[in-house]
Amino acid sequence: MIDPKNINLKDLDPEFAKSKAWPIEEARNILKRLFIQGKRGIKRDGPVVFETGYGPSGLPHIGTFGEVVRTTMVRHAFTAMTGGQIPTTILCVSDDMDGMRKIPGTVPNPAALEDHLQRPLTAVPDPFGTHESFGDHMNARLQSFLDSFGFDYEFRSATALYKAGAYDPWLLKTLEHYDAIMDVMLPTLGEERRATYSPILPISPATGRVLYVPMKAVDAEAGTVTFDDEDGNEVTIPVTGGHAKLQWKPDFGMRWAALGVDFEMFGKDHQDNAPIYSRICKILGGEPPVQYVYELFLDQKGEKISKTKGNGISVEDWLKYAPAESLSLFQYLRPRVAKKLYFDVIPKMVDEYYQHLAAYADQDEKQRLNNPVWHIHSGQPPAYVPPLTYQLLLNLVSAANAPSKDTLWGFIKRYAPDATPETNPELDRLCDFAMAYARDFLVKDYREPSDVERAALVDLATRLRAVPDDQARDGEALQTLTFTVGKDHAFENLRDWFTAIYEVTMGQSQGPRFGSFVAIYGPSETADMIEMRLGG
Repeated sequence: MIDPKNINLKDLDPEFAKSKAWPIEEARNILKRLFIQGKRGIKRDGPVVFETGYGPSGLPHIGTFGEVVRTTMVRHAFTAMTGGQIPTTILCVSDDMDGMRKIPGTVPNPAALEDHLQRPLTAVPDPFGTHESFGDHMNARLQSFLDSFGFDYEFRSATALYKAGAYDPWLLKTLEHYDAIMDVMLPTLGEERRATYSPILPISPATGRVLYVPMKAVDAEAGTVTFDDEDGNEVTIPVTGGHAKLQWKPDFGMRWAALGVDFEMFGKDHQDNAPIYSRICKILGGEPPVQYVYELFLDQKGEKISKTKGNGISVEDWLKYAPAESLSLFQYLRPRVAKKLYFDVIPKMVDEYYQHLAAYADQDEKQRLNNPVWHIHSGQPPAYVPPLTYQLLLNLVSAANAPSKDTLWGFIKRYAPDATPETNPELDRLCDFAMAYARDFLVKDYREPSDVERAALVDLATRLRAVPDDQARDGEALQTLTFTVGKDHAFENLRDWFTAIYEVTMGQSQGPRFGSFVAIYGPSETADMIEMRLGG
């Protein structure tokens, strides 16, 4: 058992100590950081802090979901690894004191916001009329989004932290170490930007805007800065109490120090700046957290997904066609590999999720810790696995031209006579998803068979009609029959035989296990389908 006052890595459960699951590896890195024996690591009170950041200028998106769900996985791994002996928390920090640089195209009456450009997002009126400010509105949207998935987190507003004085000691330290921070920042800037750069962004007393202006004087003892305001007058203000904020790179490092952050993940676009964040954190007397860099998503063409281009999938889009657990699986798998995120991956993720879930019950501890569902469900995955795959449901919808879910259930009951929507709500939900996905994405692209393929398909249809009743629902027997037909017609690679079945009869390049499909759709019905397609 881990002693929170005397952490010893040797006390770890051997399976946790050896696991290659990336959330557990990161949890071990956090524990190493907190190692307090001898002179190593950090000793402090309070919970272990996991942080995620949010820019409230736009709506929460699939990247927001990814950061929180992955951070939650690491947090759970840490809690399980330490036996719950060390308290933890996830802070979701909104950078809502940033100036509004441009007006989002999705707001009503955008012209009404033009006079508020560069003001903190929490000082911009809410164009939707539901909250005191635009920043408050977007923060509420974020929290509603996170709450809908049941995430356990604590929300923090940068505006509130600045104005309530939580950052005041660190802002004063910024003034004390102003030159050292400038030494870090200036080499990273172009010549023109270096001439006017300051890590301090004052809020104009005259206009309320966030100002990007050089400092004429920095008084660490008085805690003030002096600069020329927008009207040309020289102004001196305190940096505390919300009168100023930090530029985003110094703010990143200051936040780590001020909030005692132990773990934060961010996209590869932050990777080059991560050493800057860490150096500033150390200059201010903090210890940089464990950092995890993940790759960004690509679209179907391999291009970076961009909200501006609109070439990605939103969380709402994904959840029209699949359960949230499948999206969590997509986020879990290979975070450091650039992955294509487009609608074609959804069926595969759904079926992979249920495959991992089906395997979990018979696995030992080592295997379970490396099973994605352990991380997706915080160690408590459900037991139910639908009797049909998502891909099989899609093929049933397509092959039967099912006009309704009732038609789909008619086929399902052939395969599982006792199954009903009431006793299998998860399967019923998959039927809804499959109907929606087939309606929006399944495009049939039939091709003509070669002479060899035609002869084999005619033979397959004939043999399917002769299947005895006691084998009509035996997926394995029907799969063997299909294999046999392929061998009898001298297909060198049986994969080519099954590809021909799918492309000629279903209008797609791949499909479910064919024997299982026939068992549900029916041998005679499958024979009818084959003969119909061969007839054009």
